[in-house]
Amino acid sequence: MSTQVKVKRRSKLVAEELTDLIVDSIQEIKGKHIVRLDLRLLEDAPTDFFIICEGTSTTQVKGISDNIQRRLKETGLLPSHVEGERNALWICLDYFTVVVHVFYPETRHFYELEDLWGDATITEYDSL
Repeated sequence: MSTQVKVKRRSKLVAEELTDLIVDSIQEIKGKHIVRLDLRLLEDAPTDFFIICEGTSTTQVKGISDNIQRRLKETGLLPSHVEGERNALWICLDYFTVVVHVFYPETRHFYELEDLWGDATITEYDSL
């Protein structure tokens, strides 16, 4: 079982708290190959952080996405946009300062987001 991340109940989380809660939500559903890309020091970055992970099936990809949304909703946060839920090969959740990419493995390999943002500071997380 994953460690519970305690988050104060308020409408806005600090970006680091948000990334911790998202990573915990991914680990809770056994997401794989979790990385956080810190884009804050890059020019023209679309957001502060990318969280990228993968599920071993489209069902797990959808489950990870659903769990992230459920856990963040409990803190009062809803994504500004969600894309890709229908096919569940790449679900993108936009929380303004943090954008979450939940991939099916082949789709992740094809798009190689980590390589596109190779100048970012990358933090890798263990899968639980």
